[in-house]
Amino acid sequence: MGKILKNAMKIVLPLLIAGGLLYWMYRDFDFAEAKRIFLDEMNIWWLFASLIPITLSHILRGLRWLITLEPLGYRPKVGDSIDSIFVAYATNVLVPRVGEVSRCAVLTKYDKVPFSKALGTLVAERLIDMLLVLLFVCVMLLTQLDVFVSLFAQTGTNEASFAELLTSPKTYLVVVAVVVACVALWMPLRKTKLYAKVKQAISGFVDGLLSLKTMHRKGLFLLYTIGIWVGYFLEFYIAFFCFPFTAQLTVVQALVIFAAISLAIIIPTPNGAGPWHFVVISMMTLYGVSHTDASSFALIVHTFQTLGVIMLGVYGWVALQVRNRKTPSNSPSMGRIVG
Repeated sequence: MGKILKNAMKIVLPLLIAGGLLYWMYRDFDFAEAKRIFLDEMNIWWLFASLIPITLSHILRGLRWLITLEPLGYRPKVGDSIDSIFVAYATNVLVPRVGEVSRCAVLTKYDKVPFSKALGTLVAERLIDMLLVLLFVCVMLLTQLDVFVSLFAQTGTNEASFAELLTSPKTYLVVVAVVVACVALWMPLRKTKLYAKVKQAISGFVDGLLSLKTMHRKGLFLLYTIGIWVGYFLEFYIAFFCFPFTAQLTVVQALVIFAAISLAIIIPTPNGAGPWHFVVISMMTLYGVSHTDASSFALIVHTFQTLGVIMLGVYGWVALQVRNRKTPSNSPSMGRIVG
């Protein structure tokens, strides 16, 4: 019963967060005005164009995954790796963060890659992505600090409280107490079956992390990583040209908004719904776009691009079924590399 409740909460809680934020932001919104903008002012071809870079980003992510799996001795089919990405992002629309599990399950099912090792390489990938995003956000914060301070003020956030939290002795006492509690719990758990299972899973994670060290094509991995994030940004920026009120915004302004989005979508909601809208609306109003126009942009663009993600996921799922129905499971093009 507890497991069922836990799984249900994984679905319900993100929906409640997204639904609550969207209701709060759009409770007094004039949807008739959004319809008018959609029909009379929007150039929908730019929205279709925005799907091209995100599709290429997913393809690059699939190709990058092959590089991290190679040192572990596994060589999945290229198509399976790419299609697993399409499926994963579509799955995240329904249940945030479950997409990572689904893409590992795809390679385990069709290419005989052990689940824990596939998941370990994902951890490595996410660490690299996180470092790149943090670097990008830090650059934006340093160069556009006044904009972020204005955003904090607009949202009622007192930036001084963050500094107080980081310098307070109480914060460090809490960290030490948590570490001591973890150690105290770890000692009696060492003799349980649960510990053995966790240890095996961690071993798979470590193998995945070490794959970065033994990677043969580090330069290509870095190139793919940069390409992935450039694609994410272009998906967002190209959509600006759909509307006359956002076409005037500069690349730098788009980068600042994108940096804020990268932080906001840490909150697990379906395809970032809610936090994504909040940041886009807040930042665009700071740059002079009216609240109604900014709200219309967020509503139309996010809905359209989410539908695009779902369609790619459907394509990926169908392609996986077709490809692996024709390819026998003992094909030399899949599974562990021999020799």
